[in-house]
Amino acid sequence: MDHDVLHVFCGPDGRHGNQLGVVREGALLPGRQERQAFAAGLGFSETVFVDDPERGIIDIYTPTLRLPFAGHPCVGAAWLLDVAELVVPAGVVGARLDGEFTWIEARPEWAPPRTLRRYGSAAEVDALEVPPPGEWLYAWAWEDEAAGRIRARAFPGRDDGIDEDEATGAAALLLTARLDRALNIRQGSGSQLLTAPQPGGFVEVGGRVRLRA
Repeated sequence: MDHDVLHVFCGPDGRHGNQLGVVREGALLPGRQERQAFAAGLGFSETVFVDDPERGIIDIYTPTLRLPFAGHPCVGAAWLLDVAELVVPAGVVGARLDGEFTWIEARPEWAPPRTLRRYGSAAEVDALEVPPPGEWLYAWAWEDEAAGRIRARAFPGRDDGIDEDEATGAAALLLTARLDRALNIRQGSGSQLLTAPQPGGFVEVGGRVRLRA
């Protein structure tokens, strides 16, 4: 099955970012079981199936389950499709491209539950071992609180082969809503996510996207 592989939330040097599989011709795999099996075979943290590129209708899967909303798949799809909005089961996601950054706007309650656990320093976050499966943990600490800079790592805990998520837009959205301020997040090996609260309870999440050669 033809598909693209994107790196979403790349660092300033263009490296890192979370891998995303995108099947542009979603109609070729219309059934949920077929899509789930394909996503499991790719083994990325998420895979997107595009059902209508002009209207931005997409379907998102992890290796083991279908998601009503996810951050890095929406950012990647927004960059690839260049549309003003995306339609996912959770609702309509605003989208825009601004220079090297692609932004989405979504509601925190659309994000799957995560445990947001604050640590005392970035060094503590760096030193964490992968926890046992069972809890979706987003570990974070201030690098520079006045500047809104955060160090974070994400451990999905799903026991599906993804021990650590390199860049997690939904968790960044939830943390932004909790702290109620714009954030500059360094996650994983060097991914970068930018966020900002928006009117009406929405949160904007943005980052760089590149197509894997």
